[in-house]
Amino acid sequence: MIYRDSLSPWCVIQHLSKLQYALIVRFRKRNDAEDYARALRRINPAIVYEIVFDPPIAPAKNSGF
Repeated sequence: MIYRDSLSPWCVIQHLSKLQYALIVRFRKRNDAEDYARALRRINPAIVYEIVFDPPIAPAKNSGF
């Protein structure tokens, strides 16, 4: 994950098929992601949109080996 993406951990995803999804957009605030997903559901209610939290992963520290 690049630094820019780690600043926006809330994601709106679209379920495609079994175990597959498409990342639609990222937000810094959960309520912004909820509002965007709600608007997408109004536009096309047949598609399943979900909000997920994608936390930044801390880099592994070298233990000197």
